Amino acid sequence: MNPAPRLAFYAPLKPPSHGNPSGDRLIAQRLMHTLGLAGFEVTLASHFRSYDRAGDAQRQARIRHTGERLAERLIRRYLKLPASQRPQIWFTYHLYHKAPDWIGPRVAKALAIPYVIAEASYAGKQAGGRWDLGFNASREAIQQADLILSLNPCDEGGVLDARADAPLAYLAPYLPPGLENASYTLAEHSRLPLAQRFNLDPDLPWLIAVGMMRPGDKETSYKLLAESLKLCTQQNRQVILVGDGRAEAAIKQAFAEVPAVCMTGRLTSDTLIPLLQASDLMVWPAVNEAFGMALLEAQAAGTWVIAGNEGGVSSIVSEGDSGNLVTPRDPAALASAVDRLLQQPEQLACLGEKAKSWCLAHHSESQAEARLRELLIPLIQ
Repeated sequence: MNPAPRLAFYAPLKPPSHGNPSGDRLIAQRLMHTLGLAGFEVTLASHFRSYDRAGDAQRQARIRHTGERLAERLIRRYLKLPASQRPQIWFTYHLYHKAPDWIGPRVAKALAIPYVIAEASYAGKQAGGRWDLGFNASREAIQQADLILSLNPCDEGGVLDARADAPLAYLAPYLPPGLENASYTLAEHSRLPLAQRFNLDPDLPWLIAVGMMRPGDKETSYKLLAESLKLCTQQNRQVILVGDGRAEAAIKQAFAEVPAVCMTGRLTSDTLIPLLQASDLMVWPAVNEAFGMALLEAQAAGTWVIAGNEGGVSSIVSEGDSGNLVTPRDPAALASAVDRLLQQPEQLACLGEKAKSWCLAHHSESQAEARLRELLIPLIQ
């Protein structure tokens, strides 16, 4: 039996071991898990973060210097190993101008192994800007890559601007372990204990939104949601907001005039999944959303989604099959979609089952396993 191919994994924006939860951390964790299921021996090559939020050129230069030193250290360490123990593939998840990969291209070149990127973002407008150092590094990484996995179709045009012959392949975002095989539970089976725990009204339709409460796009999404809910004519519903963060106070203030709002704070998946299963609708404006893993989890849990048609959301929410997509950043359009479905409460359970069936057919982890094997194994044969 052939040994498992060895793969070095790296996430420059946020390592899978990072203490603060986010969509990036979650996807990094899932990719490592799925690569293992696909038959690879996966090791985390580095915990180093190359992210610079502010556009500070001096800080970026220090980050580059540190990254280059770490790359040289890794190269020395790997070259001391027998060839049979060295990585055969380098796999970087998510690089862009604010978080370039200073390590992977150097190590891959020194070891003469394939360099793979999952989710490369490249925007030509950043040339000469405050993150020019990272912009150029990201372009060079894209030009070196042997394979670029696209998780968000919206990124593909930028990648092709950086390299016309970019070796692009689509990898659909997929479900976390457990949700793929979780049976759909009708709301009444799980609703009462959740209603008691979070002081929710079990007799009202439950509308849920899930997202970190941080400044920027997430805060804007929450505030647009509050504005939309104020415009709804159907006010007999329970609103559930899941998340926490630095913008929590501002978000709470935005919802001050929205009736029946529960802010649960951050929840683990053990609590979140039953809450998604018991909810009737997931509603999210999705401002600048890459694709939104919470939207995918809602569908898998049997909850119909209403979301702003922005970014990569349409790649995971199929209009009429798993949810409804509305005009981006339009509170009236979002309110109208919510009102329409709340006027047909008897349809919500059927829509939830429809969303789950569609999601399992298009976004299962087993499909991702097969896709990763199909794309990566030829690189080392």
